[in-house]
Amino acid sequence: MNASPPRSFTRSKRSGRPRLRDILGPGLVTGASDDDPSGIATYSQAGAQFGFSLGWTLLLTYPLMCAIQLISAQIGRVTGLGLAGNMRRHCPAPLLWALVALLVAANTINLGADLGAMSAALNLLLGGPTLFYVAAFAILTAFLQVYTDYPRYASALRWLTLSLFAYVATVFVVGAPWDEVVRGLVAPRIEVSSDYLTVVVAVFGTTISPYLFFWQAAEEVEAEKEDPHAEPLVRAPRQATRELKRIQLDTFVGMGFSNLIALSIMLTTAATLHAHGVTDIQTSSQAAEALRPIAGGFAFTLFALGVVGTGLLAVPVLAGSAAYALGEALKWRVGLAQKPGRAPAFYLTIAAATVVGAALNFTPIDPIKALFWSAVINGIVAVPLMAMIMIMASRRSVMREFTIPLWQKVLGWTATCAMMGAAVGMIAAWRG
Repeated sequence: MNASPPRSFTRSKRSGRPRLRDILGPGLVTGASDDDPSGIATYSQAGAQFGFSLGWTLLLTYPLMCAIQLISAQIGRVTGLGLAGNMRRHCPAPLLWALVALLVAANTINLGADLGAMSAALNLLLGGPTLFYVAAFAILTAFLQVYTDYPRYASALRWLTLSLFAYVATVFVVGAPWDEVVRGLVAPRIEVSSDYLTVVVAVFGTTISPYLFFWQAAEEVEAEKEDPHAEPLVRAPRQATRELKRIQLDTFVGMGFSNLIALSIMLTTAATLHAHGVTDIQTSSQAAEALRPIAGGFAFTLFALGVVGTGLLAVPVLAGSAAYALGEALKWRVGLAQKPGRAPAFYLTIAAATVVGAALNFTPIDPIKALFWSAVINGIVAVPLMAMIMIMASRRSVMREFTIPLWQKVLGWTATCAMMGAAVGMIAAWRG
């Protein structure tokens, strides 16, 4: 009797084509989680401070983001190991531990800032104690990651991506001048000033983030392990054509979704806050609150609900990517499909990162300064990590016959060089 095809190969009886939910998975969730509350603050500041003149940055980051995420996903699907697992085998141990330690630190800070932003947004909508909301969101997200059945959890994350369409709707509610939007995308007025370059660096650093690389690679491994008919492509090359096409489509759509939402946030604040002289936005909740008197209650509500929705999506990805990286580096049993009793250290890391991140909101630490340091750490981590990803993906000893093609090498190394420039710019801005 013939075995049934892998889940990712299943087809609709009516159309004879793969079902959309089987194609769009890790890439879609990864892209959506990139627009976390901290990212919303960055895109809001870009629009408020410089109007429509920074839209071009998101056209530029799209192919670069696609390249590095696609390569990360392929490494996971081809080898059956996440990025940290492959780095443990193929890179010096001191480099591995330095990168993992910095990633965990940055993710925890970012996670805490996102919990604070979600709680502040909910406070704007409902009133009530912000710190209570911080604790409630932390408990909810950690509980769902630890105790929810993985297929249901993965499906819930996909559905949560729909919450980000609130930002697309907001653009049309506030009404953007589309001729100015197009000029900002294709013929922008670029300023040679420290403020302008600092925001450009911030957009790059927010859009191309190390935790996304670890998460998408790990989720490809997770999906392969959950499918009894699938194997790593180095052991099952017959599955390669369809799987690599699926990963490519998933990544292109997911990163396109990510950049569309980021652009929508930038356009919303440009059309409202910048147009009315409100140019200093530090947090996503400040952006939502500033919208209310200018764009009305409906736009304010959509924007604030988007902060909560994207936070519910991003917090698990931040905690999960930290746990995958640390667990693979230490050879733990890892995976959200594992029962808590079979992967206790992995789930303890998720819970600890969430608790520590939440606890930052109960300290005198300035969340804006904490986010700045998180961005600096991410900028430092991204460059050597991306270089290692490119080296591993080009080696036959790692990828066998599935080493990446020339176009991916060109885009991947271009993305690495762009992030090196962003990191240098960030450090220069900090020292200045």
